[in-house]
Amino acid sequence: MFPIRLAVLTSLLFATATHAAAPRYLTLLNRAHDSITTLEVATAGSDAFEQRPIDTIDGGGGSTTMRLGDAGCRFDLRLQFRNGRTAIYRDVNVCKGDTLVIAPLR
Repeated sequence: MFPIRLAVLTSLLFATATHAAAPRYLTLLNRAHDSITTLEVATAGSDAFEQRPIDTIDGGGGSTTMRLGDAGCRFDLRLQFRNGRTAIYRDVNVCKGDTLVIAPLR
């Protein structure tokens, strides 16, 4: 019985380690009225934003999928719109969902 438990535990630990090292992807769905022209990403709470190359994401339903990082689940995203406005989405948990819907700005 002990060898079976050990094998199961080892498998679970390996699966957890593999999952933890998996790249983090997020789909951005732009429901705002204006296009997104710039995207910056930071580890949640760090304010160490790094610009990521993206094609313009059209307003009204345009989308793109991008790689955020190789570790961690929570990220802050800063978006720049064509009209010059900026929106920050804080503490986005990509381990709980793979799509962020960008809402229209007020």
